[in-house]
Amino acid sequence: MPPRPYDLHCSSNRVTHNVWTVSSTMAQCISYLTNGGPLPSSCCVAVKSLNQMAQTTPDRRQVCECLKSAGKDIKGLNIGLVASLPTTCGVSLSYPIGFNTNCDR
Repeated sequence: MPPRPYDLHCSSNRVTHNVWTVSSTMAQCISYLTNGGPLPSSCCVAVKSLNQMAQTTPDRRQVCECLKSAGKDIKGLNIGLVASLPTTCGVSLSYPIGFNTNCDR
């Protein structure tokens, strides 16, 4: 089966989380991040779940790179909604979200 547009493609020598898990978790947010409108509660559940999965620095870097890579492939993604999604869902991050985020910090 060919990948869906929101499947995450990344590789790492220290894969700790299944890429499918990350992509299926964040799939709940794609419609909101491209079309706006009401934020599905399932999206915030996904954001919080992903935040809980990425507890170590290597995990956070891996998730960051996967999400950046996938985001570049999603047509019509609203970068403003992407940037505000963690805060909107009540998740505090120490770095801004965007295509230019440095995942090594």
